[in-house]
Amino acid sequence: MKPDILLVEPLMPVIEAALDANYKLHRLYRADDAGEIEAALPRIRAVVTGGGSGLSNDWISRLPALGVIAINGVGTDKVDLKFARSRNIDVTTTPGILTEDVADIGVALMLTLLRRVTEGDRFVRAGRWPQTGFPLGRSPRGKRVGILGLGQIGKAFGRRAEAFGMQVGYWNRSLVPDCAWKSFGSASALAAESDVLVACIAATAATQNIVDADVLRALGSDGIFVNISRGNVVDETALLEALNDGVIGGAGLDVFVDEPNIRPAFCNAPNTVLMPHQGSATYETRLAMGELVVANVGAYFAGSTPPTTVN
Repeated sequence: MKPDILLVEPLMPVIEAALDANYKLHRLYRADDAGEIEAALPRIRAVVTGGGSGLSNDWISRLPALGVIAINGVGTDKVDLKFARSRNIDVTTTPGILTEDVADIGVALMLTLLRRVTEGDRFVRAGRWPQTGFPLGRSPRGKRVGILGLGQIGKAFGRRAEAFGMQVGYWNRSLVPDCAWKSFGSASALAAESDVLVACIAATAATQNIVDADVLRALGSDGIFVNISRGNVVDETALLEALNDGVIGGAGLDVFVDEPNIRPAFCNAPNTVLMPHQGSATYETRLAMGELVVANVGAYFAGSTPPTTVN
């Protein structure tokens, strides 16, 4: 008899097929599966979920046989790691795999704002090119980029920024050894010395709303804010006010507090580029992430510690 697994959100078909081949897969996102899931709760030993969905303590408590929560992503803010460990549950992620793609989307957002790419697209499509000139953009060369959170993704963004001729500084919860980039003592101090501020920081209780009104004021009216972290590292009310009042020059956002149900005000905010959380969303990366999820689940059922357990 195949072991029971709960799948919180859809995966690539090839990854779901790999799980289906070895496990009895219960799909939480299918309303028709609700009765079957309820009956299977005592037997479910593994949960596969996304970083944005996680698994609540209430759900963990409803699964007495649960031994592993395999996250398809690197974010752990939607899983209580200590609570999971108190119940002897391994929590795994897919580290390293998505680093380069997430850094790429951050650079894409930055360049789109600096070079007015989406504005230019609308300008041409509206037939305005023959009638009037288009405003100048700004070059990244010589600009200062400040990175909030110098983990793998932050470092990857910094390397890309240097390739564009930018000066790199950072704020991190601890000093990063063997790093030539300038370290700043606070998020506000970093923002004050940055033309582009990029949030790459892990979402924790300590980093919630770390980008607040003071940080945005320090960034200034020509400054650009890019978020490829989590929505809750930003005070979204302060960000919307800063955009609408010209406190900052623009924002490129791949993540939001209540995604996908984002605040409607973002759709009308000036100088913004909005993406539907696409940082890791390439075929190649999602396939590799899914394969690691399968490997983590397989290791657990084989009686081994999953290779990328984080708690």
